[in-house]
Amino acid sequence: MSLRPWLLVLCVTISPLVAAGDGRDALDAFLDGLTTLQSRFEQAVLDTENSTSGLLRGEFLLDRPGKFRWDYAAPNKQVILADGRDVWIIDEDLKQVTRHYQSWALKGTPAAFLAMQASIEDDFEVVEKGERSGTQWLELTPRDPESDLNRVLLGFADQELRQMELNDKFGQISRFRFFDVQRNVPIDPALFVFEGKDDWDVLQVE
Repeated sequence: MSLRPWLLVLCVTISPLVAAGDGRDALDAFLDGLTTLQSRFEQAVLDTENSTSGLLRGEFLLDRPGKFRWDYAAPNKQVILADGRDVWIIDEDLKQVTRHYQSWALKGTPAAFLAMQASIEDDFEVVEKGERSGTQWLELTPRDPESDLNRVLLGFADQELRQMELNDKFGQISRFRFFDVQRNVPIDPALFVFEGKDDWDVLQVE
C-alpha cells in the first residue's frame, strides 16, 4: 500500500479567487476549534474498470497540530502514524516499518492542512460542487502536474467531514466514509508514539 494516497486526508482551504459557499462554510465549521478527532472509517478501492477491488476498515485519530494515526483493522492490520516529526508505516504481517520525514510526506496534501495547519492554497484549486443527498461537496485539483492525484472530493454533512474520494493518476479511486465521529475528546498521547521492535526491519525513505 503506497503512502501518499492514505495521507491525502482530510481537509483543504479554498482559493481566495473562489467565492465561499456552503461547502466552504461546512469546512470552516469543521475546522473551527478542532483539537482532536476520533472516527471509524471504511474505504472502498475501485480499479480502472470501476470495480471494487478491496474494502478496508479501521479507526482514525488526530491530535492537532502534527499528530495522527490510521489503524487498519481489516483485512490486514497496519498502522500509519505521524508523531510530529516522522511518519511511520507499520506492517505487522511483514514485521516491517517504513519511516518518512513528515515535512516531506505531508507536503502539498490535505493532511498537511488538517494535521500541520499549513496553508494549501498555493498547491490546489478548490471548487464548490454543490449539495447532493444532504452532503455539501468541495473538489480539490492539484496545481502540480506531477501530483499522484487527479482530484480529491470532500463531502460534509452536519458540519462534519463524512465522505472523501481520491482519484489518482493511475486510474484508481478510493472512497472513504467516516462515521462515529467524536470531536475534541481526550486521546492517549502514547498512541502517537512509535515504539521500535528489535526483530523488525526499518526502512528509511529520504
